[in-house]
Amino acid sequence: MRIVLLIISILLIIIVLLQSGKAEPASQIISGGSMDLFNKRKERGSELLISRITFLLGLSFFVISLVMELIK
Repeated sequence: MRIVLLIISILLIIIVLLQSGKAEPASQIISGGSMDLFNKRKERGSELLISRITFLLGLSFFVISLVMELIK
C-alpha cells in the first residue's frame, strides 16, 4: 500500500508540474494589474485531460492515505 501511495505521489507531482500557469504574476495581483484574474477559463484538449488526471490522482492519494490511517 505504501508503494502505491509513493507512486501516486510522484505521478501527482509530475502532473502538477506539467500544468500551465493560470494565475498572473504576484506583482500584478498586488498592484491590481489584471482584472480578469478570477474569470472562468475553459480548459480544452490536453489541459482538460491533465486537469482531470490531477483530480483523480489527488483523490486517490487522499483515499489511500485515509484507508492506511484507518487500518493502522
